[in-house]
Amino acid sequence: MEGILFKWTNYISGWQPRWFVLEGGTLSYYDSQEDSWKGCKGSIKISVCEIQVHSSDFTRVDLTIPGEQYFYLRAINAAERQKWLVALGSAKACLTDNRTKREKEHQENTDALKTKMSELRLYCDLLLQQVNQIKDSEETEEAGENPGTMVKSTCTTFIKTLEECMLIANHTFSSDQATKTPPGSPPVATIKPQKVPAYTWRYQRFSDIRLDGDSGIPTQAFLDSCYAIVPVLDKLGSTVFGPVKMDFTGNIKKIHQKLSSDPGSFPTLQTIVLHEVQTDVARVRNSATEALLWLKRGLKFLKEFLSLVNSGERDIPGALGNAYGRSLRQYHGWVVRGVFALALRAAPSYSSFAAALVSREGDELKEGFNTGMHRDLGVYLPAMEKQLAILDALYEEYNLESDEVV
Repeated sequence: MEGILFKWTNYISGWQPRWFVLEGGTLSYYDSQEDSWKGCKGSIKISVCEIQVHSSDFTRVDLTIPGEQYFYLRAINAAERQKWLVALGSAKACLTDNRTKREKEHQENTDALKTKMSELRLYCDLLLQQVNQIKDSEETEEAGENPGTMVKSTCTTFIKTLEECMLIANHTFSSDQATKTPPGSPPVATIKPQKVPAYTWRYQRFSDIRLDGDSGIPTQAFLDSCYAIVPVLDKLGSTVFGPVKMDFTGNIKKIHQKLSSDPGSFPTLQTIVLHEVQTDVARVRNSATEALLWLKRGLKFLKEFLSLVNSGERDIPGALGNAYGRSLRQYHGWVVRGVFALALRAAPSYSSFAAALVSREGDELKEGFNTGMHRDLGVYLPAMEKQLAILDALYEEYNLESDEVV
């Protein structure tokens, strides 16, 4: 399938029309159909991405590989989105898994079940939206859509996916049952769970980055640490952190594209910036230097917020507002400021925030949670602050800071 979809680019350009082609299990996009001969601008593998319908925008569909890729797309209308959803869902279901037999045996149950559950959530959301659309028959008739056909198509795919999900689950649980220890067998040694909960923040890697002799920040390690933040932002609330996340991923991708163009020449972030300064493209729109400028601003917002939490602040909306005022607000115009003001209304409570920081449900209620969180943030935040200070000094040295408001 191929056609025009609108893709979110950034705050400045917003939604832009692109020519999309779904072929061979990969969704690729081009500037336009006429420019497709120049090569695709980007692509995403359908077999490993999650397909999500938006809760209120009936033309939008999001394709995500958590921590790696995010495609935010809009169709021309709801009927067109339906066609793309069916095509994407069918491609996902029909893709042949080319992994080796050993890898399949090791992961097929857990991975397949997770994928099917994700598809079920997609079709549940879609069914609810279509049922709500049917209630407004006049609006549906004006759009020229056939709601019965749309719902029937979704139901058929939903039931098929549910049957596949049950088959996988039955196989998994029956296998688990068969491997249980028979009565009378000697006790089997077990691994005791850790006393300290597993915190989400402990998996972020700014504190693991090793700077070179000249305080050079390794490009790939830095981008990996930034990518690792994205799933955390989802956990903390897609509404509140949605604008930051979109900007985050777009800027990370631009820097990664620069790195990929010549990995040997850009081992550190400083080498990228200095190269663009020397070639007079550092201040050009969409340059890697500009992307890094906005990326470090987003990181400062996150650092300010977490620092307030680490100092004992339990008012999450207030902490977010203060962090925004100290970091991003000065670079935003009244429109973007309004978006953030509305988003803050959906900010989680402290208990919900704490629950998002743990890997296992309920760990935030265990003794030692606060001590562990402050310990982890006490390592994470200074490492992030040091690297941001190095970048600030670099941008100040070459006068690369900008007061431009978006």
